[in-house]
Amino acid sequence: MTVSARRLLLVEDEPGLVMTLTDRLSAEGYDVVSATDAAGALSAALSGSYDAILMDVMLPGGNGFDICRTVRQRGIQTPILMLTARGQVVDRVVGLKLGADDYLVKPFEMAELLARIEALLRRSPPTQTTESYRFGDIAVDFRKAEVTRAGTIVELSAREFKLLRYFVEHRGAALSRDELLNEVWGYNAMPSTRTVDVHVAWLRQKLEDNVRHPQHILTVHGLGYKFAS
Repeated sequence: MTVSARRLLLVEDEPGLVMTLTDRLSAEGYDVVSATDAAGALSAALSGSYDAILMDVMLPGGNGFDICRTVRQRGIQTPILMLTARGQVVDRVVGLKLGADDYLVKPFEMAELLARIEALLRRSPPTQTTESYRFGDIAVDFRKAEVTRAGTIVELSAREFKLLRYFVEHRGAALSRDELLNEVWGYNAMPSTRTVDVHVAWLRQKLEDNVRHPQHILTVHGLGYKFAS
């Protein structure tokens, strides 16, 4: 099974905002599907498989509250982030009581939206077990612990392979060096986070076409790294 990028359903009726958000989220490594009215949003939410739903409240033909209620009644537990220009406390409370996981009032900064999406995905890990994954000319078989590049075996150490797996399973999320140390090396404290940087450099040498301008294992300045497919 090949697992694709984290998939988002964007429910928003303003064309300019749809274009802006889709372009930015796609650049961050997400696969974005959009719906622009209540009927289309409900159909997409009930019929598709998503890692998170970004839901505007005011929509042609209905509202995000009703869609959220129906989605939860159908037993779908996909994280939902409500997006709306309505900032009253009562609206936030209603949305959360109907099953939304978070709430962001327009206008918002893109950095905050990305951070909230990452937080939702971190709390709700992928439900599918990643057995294989492809990006560029790289193929990863997690069951066999095997990596190939353009059909040729790439030799990774056990630690490098574990680090790559963690990146893939948390693709799109900004990962701090401390988190990587804890989750990949198995403990909280190290003499230096340089350990992570060294292993990332080794992975880039083996997997990136241009180590000076990596396309997949990206640096998040001031924090750590992010994997983008």
